[in-house]
Amino acid sequence: MSGAGHARIERIVTSGTFSLDGGTWDVENNVWIVGDDTEVIVIDPAHDAGAVAGAVAGRTVTAVLLTHGHDDHIRHAREFADKAGAPVLLHPGDLMLWDALYPGTVPDAEIADGEVFTVAGTEITALHTPGHTPGSVCFHAHTLATVFTGDTLFAGGPGATGRTYSDFPTIIDSITTRLLTLPPETTVNPGHGDPTTIAAEAPHLEEWIARGH
Repeated sequence: MSGAGHARIERIVTSGTFSLDGGTWDVENNVWIVGDDTEVIVIDPAHDAGAVAGAVAGRTVTAVLLTHGHDDHIRHAREFADKAGAPVLLHPGDLMLWDALYPGTVPDAEIADGEVFTVAGTEITALHTPGHTPGSVCFHAHTLATVFTGDTLFAGGPGATGRTYSDFPTIIDSITTRLLTLPPETTVNPGHGDPTTIAAEAPHLEEWIARGH
């Protein structure tokens, strides 16, 4: 078994749909599992609770962390959390999105900016990065030189801000102050698509601002 401080990162890709503002799109989501042979944290268990449970393979899930409240990220989060016997956590800024799917209920706990979650001897710090949604959060695992960015930052630029609850100047501010300040070698593991690095994305900030998305 892996010892303390030797957490690893596993990625599974699941397929489904994303719906907002009257439209529905087919999407593939990255599900991130961080931990060792004994315990893990699962970030955004999207689309297929059974597939995520299979990837966890009997390990203890200490928490289900949601990067934001869009339905492709959270529609199956409660089902997975119940299967795993784990709490599901979301930033309170996105509770209106949670309520749209789970009326009259709340997540098991709220994620606070700066909150630290520990799994397999590894600390993961929540960074509130509003813009894609008001409650968007990235999770920085310093010792793994990795940040899990949800839909805040992708290879090639910011997440979409053209829909309800989104704001482009806000996401630019979040990326500039919370993400591009991380060490350049930090791997960016997003909610969709391939990983990148802070160093690869940082030089393009002015281009993103100029194009407006």
